[in-house]
Amino acid sequence: MTDPANPDPARSFGGVADSYDRGRPSYPTDAVKWLIGNEPRSILELGAGTGKLTEVLVGLGHDVFATDPDDAMLDILSEKLPDVRATSGTAEQIPTGDSLYDVVVVGQAFHWFDHAKALAEIARVLKSEGRLAIIQNDRDTRIPWVRRLGNLLGHLDHDVDHVAILDDSGLFSAVESKTFRHWQVVDRHTIQDLAVSRSNIAGLGQEAQEQKRREVLAFYDDYGRGMDGMQLPYNCRAWHAQVLPHAQVVSTGPATGGHEVVEVDDREARDDGETPAVPLAKRTDTAVRLPRVITDPDNGDDDLLIDFR
Repeated sequence: MTDPANPDPARSFGGVADSYDRGRPSYPTDAVKWLIGNEPRSILELGAGTGKLTEVLVGLGHDVFATDPDDAMLDILSEKLPDVRATSGTAEQIPTGDSLYDVVVVGQAFHWFDHAKALAEIARVLKSEGRLAIIQNDRDTRIPWVRRLGNLLGHLDHDVDHVAILDDSGLFSAVESKTFRHWQVVDRHTIQDLAVSRSNIAGLGQEAQEQKRREVLAFYDDYGRGMDGMQLPYNCRAWHAQVLPHAQVVSTGPATGGHEVVEVDDREARDDGETPAVPLAKRTDTAVRLPRVITDPDNGDDDLLIDFR
C-alpha cells in the first residue's frame, strides 16, 4: 500500500534519497561503453536520481546534463558531482531545447515514463543520428538466496518490453541489446538501504518500513557474513537505438517560430512513387523554465541560466 500523502510511487524516493545512494548498485563500465561508444558525447540523462549512472558517464569523459523530477535526489548528485549541470525535469516535458544531444540515456527509470509522450520528447532533443540508451540492473534470481531476498523485498511490476515499446513508437531504428554480469558488495548496513530505497517499501509508513528493515537484516545475519559482506549478482541489461530522420524536429520557418515533427507514413504512396510526409504534430519548444536551472534554446544551445523570476 502506498502512503496517501505520496500516492505516486515514482516520486517516493526523495524521502529515502540517502538510502538510495548508499544501497543501490552502480553500472558496469563495459556496459556503459557499449551503450554510448568510445568517443566523448553530449549526454542528457533522464531520471538521473542521485547520480549512480552519472558518475560512470563523467568518469568516461562525457558531458552530462542530468535531470530528475525529485530535487532531493538531485541534491545528492550535485554534492557528489558539483561540475555536472542538473535540473528538475521529467521525461514527458524535457527542460531543454531541440536537437542538442548526441545521446539521451536512462538508467533504472524507463518503466516510470509515459512512453508515448517521453519518446516524442526524446526524439525532439536528440541531434540527427542521435541515440537513445537505456540501462537497467536486475538481480540474478536464478541463485536461490537471491531469489529468497527478492521475495522478501517484494516484487514490482516494472518488467516492460523495451524493444516492443521503441519499435511501436516508429521513432527509432532497430533496437540492439546486450546483457552484462556484475556484482554489488552489500553489508549489514547497505542491504537495509537497498530495501528501504525500493519504491514499494519507501511508500510505506514509518513503522512498516522499520519492520521490513528488520526482516532484511535478519535475512543477512542468517548467512553470518558480518562485515565481510556478500556479493549480490546482477544482470545489467542495456538497449540502444538511433533516432530516425523522420522523427526529428524541424523548423517551420521564421513566420511561425514553431516546430514540426514529421513522420513518414508508408501506408500511402504518391503516383510518382515517393512516400508523402505526414505531420504528427505542430508545436513550439516544450522546454520548461524551472526555478533550479533553466536552458536558453533561443541561443541554439543549452547554456544554463539562473531564473530569478
